[in-house]
Amino acid sequence: MISFFHPSQNSLPAALLNELSRQIEIAGEHKQTRVIVLQSEGDRTFCAGASFDEILQIKDKKAGAVFFSGFARVINACRKSPKIIIARIQGKAVGGGVGLAAAADYCLATEAASIKLSELAIGIGPFVISPAVTRKVGLSGFSQLTIRATDFQSAQWAKEKGLYNEVYADIPSLDVALDALAEKLASYHPEALTGLKQILWEGTENWDELLKERAAISGELVLSEFTQQALQSFKNGSR
Repeated sequence: MISFFHPSQNSLPAALLNELSRQIEIAGEHKQTRVIVLQSEGDRTFCAGASFDEILQIKDKKAGAVFFSGFARVINACRKSPKIIIARIQGKAVGGGVGLAAAADYCLATEAASIKLSELAIGIGPFVISPAVTRKVGLSGFSQLTIRATDFQSAQWAKEKGLYNEVYADIPSLDVALDALAEKLASYHPEALTGLKQILWEGTENWDELLKERAAISGELVLSEFTQQALQSFKNGSR
């Protein structure tokens, strides 16, 4: 089980992104690990996406590309892991949090786990996470999430579109289902699970380079006056 936490709605600064990708890689290499459960702490927000405080400190294109590459590394770590990854989405997911859910192989969520891609509203666009999100919800669903940048879509919407596989009424029922699924998967043939993982990610072999290119786009846009002002406005409000 890999769990992360940040006091600001489980947002993701660079150090946490790096540690998350590292832990996913370590778990994937561990022979005794049969399945990886990815979760965050707390009961209200799964992940609020990129750390606004850290984004506001970016002063040049290189630093911007490095920061957003952190999301690319996490997504690619999930993609290349030989283990099936189950995401436990107990609360709202915003921006990069949606990308994190999309990078998992299977998602269990609660009714409270609404989702939003707010990037367009702050001037950067969800470029790094777009391949992962589009892969799950399709181009139409991604378009709705992106264009309706200030609107949350419900957990049921996310399930209908394919981001979530199962939705439960509350956290206790979510955890019962999660434990049962993880235990069942752990009883299956490891090589069969690895083979399934490869099938699930067919056609994504170019993502190392693709996501790196997308990170550079976001890293440049974040320097604009529009984005800096929007981030300041969002910082003390709701995401």
